[in-house]
Amino acid sequence: MSSLRFDGKVVVITGAGNGLGKEYALFYGKRGAKVVVNDLGGSMKGTGASSSAADKVVEEIKAAGGIAVANYDSVEFGERIIETAIKTFGKIDILINNAGILRDVSFEKMKDEDWDLIYKVHLKGTYACSKAAWPYMREQKYGRIINTSSASGLYGVFGQTNYSTAKLATHGLTLALSREGLKRNIFVNSICPVAASRLTETVMSKEVLSSLKPDYIVPLVAWLSHEDCKETGSVFELGAGYISKLRWQRNQGYFFDTPFTPEDVKEKWDEVSGFGSVVYHPQTSSEIFEIFFNKEEFVKQQKEGKTKSTSPSQNAQPTNVTLKAEKIFNLMRAFLDRGEGKDLIPKVQGVFNFEIILQKGGPVIKSWVIDLKNGQGSIKEGKEQADATFNMIDDEFERVCQGKLQANEAFLKGIMKIKGNMKKATLFTPSLFPAPTPENFAKYSQAKL
Repeated sequence: MSSLRFDGKVVVITGAGNGLGKEYALFYGKRGAKVVVNDLGGSMKGTGASSSAADKVVEEIKAAGGIAVANYDSVEFGERIIETAIKTFGKIDILINNAGILRDVSFEKMKDEDWDLIYKVHLKGTYACSKAAWPYMREQKYGRIINTSSASGLYGVFGQTNYSTAKLATHGLTLALSREGLKRNIFVNSICPVAASRLTETVMSKEVLSSLKPDYIVPLVAWLSHEDCKETGSVFELGAGYISKLRWQRNQGYFFDTPFTPEDVKEKWDEVSGFGSVVYHPQTSSEIFEIFFNKEEFVKQQKEGKTKSTSPSQNAQPTNVTLKAEKIFNLMRAFLDRGEGKDLIPKVQGVFNFEIILQKGGPVIKSWVIDLKNGQGSIKEGKEQADATFNMIDDEFERVCQGKLQANEAFLKGIMKIKGNMKKATLFTPSLFPAPTPENFAKYSQAKL
């Protein structure tokens, strides 16, 4: 297979002095593109400025035989960044909106400065650079724009209301621009990368980061920005060699006889909110109007039961199931009850929910709460407000506890799902507790076999 080249193309990469941006810049420089390396040179929190970061990357590209120029402007002044490309190389073909900062804090404690600065860098910066590049791309009838969104925006993350909002809005910009640019051969896509960087170092352990090399993100970005690629208006999650395209979903919905009441909505809530029969969101926003205007046909199918939904809460749960996790949590509980885990409390200072399922996508069979914040620690059945929630298949949970499957591998493969504070989540590992072996079950006799 011949390599994908970018000879003659001019690419602008924001935040290219470190991490992902640097990897992008070095790649395009090696593949023949003329590269504008933009970096303000500020801190992870958006303070300060320096020209050294961008200069070093430019020097590295030139040393390898490539062509590059530095730009030190903040992305909020996107016109200056694009102007560097036009004045130096005469055009702009590819824009990688990569620059980013973090100012994580709970919503209760968030200051206007935390909100405004995240907005200015992530959303305003993406807008400003795209806005400045757009006329040139329209005129030449060619352009590729890659916007950096985040799983934080798609799903929401505790302590990142500012970042999550900006990142989801960034993909909204992608969707709209992809419509406007289609006829002009301007394709716009979003990525939600997970890679080792100054930003992720604050929320992930070194063990996890070792599997998340920034250069694993480059291949998708390179393909989406190549002239042969016709993808547009899409969003991808990627990291550690994994790439997945996402799309919105809507269920089949329910048409009420009008007028109707809140009590009617309550009665039909499974049909309104359930996803027993999934209908994927189409490629245009006008599809919802097609449903509105074909009410009679929809209601007919509804009455015939062809659109009947099953709410996740109504899924039948297996009965008389003996969970392997139950024995393991009993072992952990005995360990804590004997006071042997008291040294863990000051190190971890976290409360964790564990949801155990039998198969992927299945209902939660039983939940446990591990408290490594209070007293000498405790474990009990149920759920409560926690720093992080883990969701795992029973068999895979046992393998992790036995050391047969590494926790970071389980997370990266989607075997273990985590919601909540990722930084806290990385502090918890089953290795904190005795391994579930016959010897340990015998030693901690309180653990029920």
